[in-house]
Amino acid sequence: LAGAGMSVSSGIPDFRSAGGLYDTLRPELLTASEVEQEAMRMDATVALDHGLFLQNPLPCLEVNRPFILGTRSAEWKATLAHRFVELLHQKTGKLTRLYTQNIDGLESQCHKLPSSKVIPVHGSFDRAECATCGDTSDFGAFCDAVEKQIKDIAGQDSDAPTKSTPIICDVCGHASVKPSIVLFRSPLPKLFFDSVPNDVRDVDLLIVIGTSLAVAPANTIVFRVPKTAMRVVVNREPVGFRLGLDYGDDPKRDFFARGNCDDVLLDLMVALGWLDDLRGVLGDLPESGKQLLEQRFRESAETASTTQAAAARIGSD
Repeated sequence: LAGAGMSVSSGIPDFRSAGGLYDTLRPELLTASEVEQEAMRMDATVALDHGLFLQNPLPCLEVNRPFILGTRSAEWKATLAHRFVELLHQKTGKLTRLYTQNIDGLESQCHKLPSSKVIPVHGSFDRAECATCGDTSDFGAFCDAVEKQIKDIAGQDSDAPTKSTPIICDVCGHASVKPSIVLFRSPLPKLFFDSVPNDVRDVDLLIVIGTSLAVAPANTIVFRVPKTAMRVVVNREPVGFRLGLDYGDDPKRDFFARGNCDDVLLDLMVALGWLDDLRGVLGDLPESGKQLLEQRFRESAETASTTQAAAARIGSD
């Protein structure tokens, strides 16, 4: 079960923190009525509201334009934490599922992690769909339409149109094509509710990565796994006490691994002997992850050199 901490080192912009999208939103730049703009001034999340989207899809598309096009160009890279999940599946075959609360779609960059193993609880930016008929749209064609039809409110794309026009669904004809993210006041994907009961039934280890465990229903996975299952939480601070997690002085079931997700999970991958398996993705990591991994490679080489020198001295004696 993963949250925002899994993707933080990718550098993808944050929606909720100070300086994030909600904090800096300027409704007057959006294609919206005065009433809609005032509603967004009072509550920035209205820009991503399901009801508003069906009434006027342009504010949602204008706000999300850089995220949609950035996803297509792989502006943000899958992190070491993502690579851990990929290797967990590749090396052991024991991964039942990755439930991610993130909408960045970075898991799709992990080509050895089948998409069937990933359930994006709140949807994902790397897909497109019609909010009216539910038809799945071609993501590349959707991105092309966003680039040509949706204005850039940040003013960074000189080729963007000065006026936004709706993106029409080829199937139903409604102007309601959007990234496949769950908008506010809309239901979660049916796949989540259909999959959880079977997925948790035989779990013997739940790994929680970078989440506050504050958002339902994803956080219910923590107490829906069998009582015999161990639960490992990788996070900067302990979480989940109200959900029954108990780290204690002598934990029997729950283990807290404090730290940044990349650091902790790289330690785990090293301990599992998977360090060399990461060489092939070194160039595909965010800069911070690349530097962290290069440091581990240097440390590993130094250790190997020291070991060889010691063995040579012993042999000569």
